[in-house]
Amino acid sequence: MSRIAILEKDKCQPKKCNYACIEYCPGVRMEEDTIIISEDDKKPEISEELCSGCGICVNRCVFNAINIINLPEVLDDKPIHRYGPNSFELFGIPTIEDGSVVGLLGPNGIGKSTILNILSGQIIPNFGNYNEEGSWDNVIEYFKGSQLQNYFKKLSNNEIKIAYKPQMVDQLPKVVKGKVSQLLEGVDERNKLDEVVEKLELKNTLDRRLGNLSGGELQRIAIAASVLKDANFYYIDEPTSWLDVKQRLNTVEVIRDLTKENRNVLVIEHDLATLDAMSDYVHVMYGEEGGYGVVSKLRGVRVGINAYINGFLKEENIRIRKQPIEFEIRPPSDLIDSDTITTYTDFHKKYDNFELKVDAGEVNQSQVITAFGPNGIGKTTYAKILAGVVKPDSGEVEEEIEIAYKPQYILSDFEGSVQDFLFMHAKGYGTNVFKTDISKPFDLDKILDKQVSKLSGGELQRLATAVTLSQDADVYLLDEPTAFLDVEQRLKVAKAIKHLITRDDTSAIIIDHDIIFIDYISDKAMVFYGESGVSGHSTAPIHLRDAMNKFLSDVDISFRRDKETNRPRVNKTDSYLDRQQKEQGEYYYLED
Repeated sequence: MSRIAILEKDKCQPKKCNYACIEYCPGVRMEEDTIIISEDDKKPEISEELCSGCGICVNRCVFNAINIINLPEVLDDKPIHRYGPNSFELFGIPTIEDGSVVGLLGPNGIGKSTILNILSGQIIPNFGNYNEEGSWDNVIEYFKGSQLQNYFKKLSNNEIKIAYKPQMVDQLPKVVKGKVSQLLEGVDERNKLDEVVEKLELKNTLDRRLGNLSGGELQRIAIAASVLKDANFYYIDEPTSWLDVKQRLNTVEVIRDLTKENRNVLVIEHDLATLDAMSDYVHVMYGEEGGYGVVSKLRGVRVGINAYINGFLKEENIRIRKQPIEFEIRPPSDLIDSDTITTYTDFHKKYDNFELKVDAGEVNQSQVITAFGPNGIGKTTYAKILAGVVKPDSGEVEEEIEIAYKPQYILSDFEGSVQDFLFMHAKGYGTNVFKTDISKPFDLDKILDKQVSKLSGGELQRLATAVTLSQDADVYLLDEPTAFLDVEQRLKVAKAIKHLITRDDTSAIIIDHDIIFIDYISDKAMVFYGESGVSGHSTAPIHLRDAMNKFLSDVDISFRRDKETNRPRVNKTDSYLDRQQKEQGEYYYLED
């Protein structure tokens, strides 16, 4: 069996361990060069040809810097690219389909960014020969007879124009100064400015400066700036973070419009409902974070997403997950009675430019309540009133409660490592309970030695949510805990939240816009509606089906259930199912 050895050089500290990996390696003891000391940086270098896969070096490394990974036997081809010895390698590359949106679906850390760098020409594939510079001639010859041959030939001759929407849109104000109108007018090569601004609801931002905008506004502006360019290929990295459901489907429409002009789009997206509505095809990716990534065969979008959910790629005969992700055929209609944490009457709060009205309701133990609706409509104000931080102008909360709050936007200006941050802020850090119920599902051990200021969006999200859930509280308010998380991580977070609130007889109120996550985790739901930034009105916590029907009728969108997996799928506007469900008032899905 072939294997790869991964050494995380930022963790490796040979001066402190005196090369324990070399000292205890059976191969080295038999006078083989299984592990040598690199002349460049004086750190270990593991020979994958001589390594027996015994795992002794992995266990002896006190800094958790080594990982030995056995590759699937189906990987007969050489890698498309490898960064260096004992480093990540990528197998396969997505297919380019003219006039189509191709989605990449898979965990974080398995090569999606590497793919974008290769397809945009920033990296020339080296096919595993990391000691030699990549050559376009070799690339073109390797893909001879495929669509990619012509693509890379044009790319190498600068005959392809590429537009790219990055993941971290919060960095946009740091690199672009001035007003939104100046940015968008400067990139409007397709003469579609007015149309795109209207579809993405950006009129109110045009005269504002980028540094004064919210994350959701920056996201929509970044999408607009990308699609307005006159390009052959558009690479869109996670376009829906911080967007509400309506804004996500507006984004789908804007991106789908590109295909009407025979333009090509490759999109990375973890919201399965949005990916489903946006894409024609998908490549499922699998592998091991930081070790290797594999691009599977091209599949139709429904078949590909279902294969991912089921955890089995039939054509490749590869199981990528031990268990399938399971969705209830319908939300629970009769919940088990549980004690009440707090109740409240109708209440009202008015500020200078915003007012919120909330219908009377209650929060019960061991229940997850999801809250959804447009951004800027009072969800955080509601939580502050429950916590007693803000007093309502009318109405009352029967009993003030302790709330642990994770905000939507997370600051990463802490100076120190993740471990330092956990020592200072995480309740019970270091205990076995913390390790089992929080560290493990949130994969915190993998990032303990990283500086908080250097964390990716997904890593920062996991850290913030984990620390919030470690606090002593009656209710945990989590604002968009799925942002930047991949599908697997969202599933782990959902299970961890469910376990913790059931164990401690607490409750969680989760503000999110991922319909599939909401469907998976909710016991009850609240619908916020009104005019963003002006007025908001919230229902009491009600059954998910009723809440979804109200919300979806307001935004005029309908969903159906996939017959194979029971996952929610968006109906195409004015399709037979869309018309049928709307006529019956069943916007969420039809009962059998």
